[in-house]
Amino acid sequence: MSWNEPGGGNNGPRDPWGGNNQGPPDLDEALKKLQQRLGGFFGGRGTGGGGSAGAGGGLSGALLGVVAAGAITVWALMGFYQLDEQERAIVLRFGEYQGTMQPGLQWNPPLIDEVIKVNTTKIRAAQVREVMLTQDENIVEVTMSLQYFIENPEKFVLEVRDPEVSLQHAAQSALRHVVGDSTMDLVLTEGRAALAIDVRDRLQGYLDSYGTGIRLNKINIDESKPPAQVQGAFDDVIKAREDEERVKNEAQSYANGIVPEARGRAQRALEEATAYRQQVTAQAEGEASRFSQLLEEYAKAPDVTRERLYLDAMQDVMSSTGKVLVDVEGGNNMMYLPLDKLAPSGAGTAASGSSRSGLSERDLRDITERLKQELRRDIEVNDTRRGGR
Repeated sequence: MSWNEPGGGNNGPRDPWGGNNQGPPDLDEALKKLQQRLGGFFGGRGTGGGGSAGAGGGLSGALLGVVAAGAITVWALMGFYQLDEQERAIVLRFGEYQGTMQPGLQWNPPLIDEVIKVNTTKIRAAQVREVMLTQDENIVEVTMSLQYFIENPEKFVLEVRDPEVSLQHAAQSALRHVVGDSTMDLVLTEGRAALAIDVRDRLQGYLDSYGTGIRLNKINIDESKPPAQVQGAFDDVIKAREDEERVKNEAQSYANGIVPEARGRAQRALEEATAYRQQVTAQAEGEASRFSQLLEEYAKAPDVTRERLYLDAMQDVMSSTGKVLVDVEGGNNMMYLPLDKLAPSGAGTAASGSSRSGLSERDLRDITERLKQELRRDIEVNDTRRGGR
């Protein structure tokens, strides 16, 4: 419907707002009606000019109350927060430390308190790489990795402005100090584990004195090497050291093999000498005892003992030879006795065996008797010849 459509009262244009007035609607009047309705909704009363003013004032106050209540509600809700088991919260009120909040649901007035959450169980990592001089004035490059956690959140947040930067600086200082007191061989080879322990102790002392609230968990020396400019010379040194160790191992292996053998030979010589000493001593004691016993027997029966000694001596002499030369008294001829042929032929194999190992006592007695007979016969023949002349 257009604004000037006929059909209104008094033959004028029809008011689209339901009024009988002609022309465009009054916006101020429309706003007043809206205020009155809102004022009635919120409990406002009155009509006319005064009523309109009262309704406007009530509406403004109600809106302000609603806005204020909503703002307070939002502000209060913003103060709630949740702390996990591994977290702690540092509360600052206008920059002043108020306390440390424990895990759970917590509330602090927002925009008044500042809440700083700190994870106290998380293992953090850092790395330090430095080029330094050792005690023997050699240059080495060392890479070190750190693992740490926050032990004291109050000190970590409040005592030091940037504790992790302080950790880097302290780690560099501790590493330089320890490497500067060590030789290059220790830093590059077997001394790396001890180097890490020394750096950890010294660095933890620095962090405690600074009040960083950081606790070191582990320190590793990841890499230690000479600078690239001297890598070739260093490789030659390593090769020479390996050759030295190889030669030492070979010498030690040779010593381990030859020393026990020499000790065994020395022990065997000692044992043989001890056995020989005991043998000679026992033999000497036996000979002395035998001589004493022979002396006693000789004193009792000289002829028999002398005969026995003679036979033993002859047995010892003749056992090693098969021929005997006898010088006959009173004659110029020397008698030759082939004992191996004079032995009884009936002995057979036993006789041939005795020629190798020596005659038995019985054989010697027989030979002796035959020898005596031959000697007597020769003596008688010689005496007969002399008598005939």
